[in-house]
Amino acid sequence: MTAAMVENDQASEGRPWDYLLQTWRELDVPEGWRAEIDEGQIVLVPPPHAHHNGIAAKVQRRLYGNLPEELEIYQTLGVHVAALDKLYVPDLVVMPAELIDTADPDSSDPMDASEALLIVEITSRANAREDRTKKYRAYARAGVPMYLLIDRFDTRGAMATLFTEPNEDGTYKHSDPVPFGKPLTLPEPFGTTLLTEEFPV
Repeated sequence: MTAAMVENDQASEGRPWDYLLQTWRELDVPEGWRAEIDEGQIVLVPPPHAHHNGIAAKVQRRLYGNLPEELEIYQTLGVHVAALDKLYVPDLVVMPAELIDTADPDSSDPMDASEALLIVEITSRANAREDRTKKYRAYARAGVPMYLLIDRFDTRGAMATLFTEPNEDGTYKHSDPVPFGKPLTLPEPFGTTLLTEEFPV
């Protein structure tokens, strides 16, 4: 996740988040790249490998199978973790469609991460550690009910892990890790099973 960084020279002057958010809004990010805010700086994330996109497409297809009408799946949607002043752009976010439909059309502000029902992150070789640690803690602190981490670079072998029941201390009470090749069941409101043998490694 370290292709490029925008340093926050004004952060020490007392209004780091407002400055960073304004800068984030105004960035002209190259097509396919994503800009996130973490540790007081803006980080530019390069386009992922084709396998990464292939996994995202397969997860999205499965989720749509039983998805309630009031929910929608979003790609490249910025989410703000208010408790930590972080802004991430997950691979997939499931959120009530009404929140997106009624958002201010003139605003490019991120959505509140606490409104998400499920966030999916698919690791790339360069950002796997951030997805396993920083984003895990951030989504738990935000109260995201389910965090799905699809980690092709886990030292145990490629794994998909569903974390549930977030704590305010930045951890999840439960985790359900499965190696690629075994099914992973997502509970309601999704009520579907991911067939991880379909995921490219």
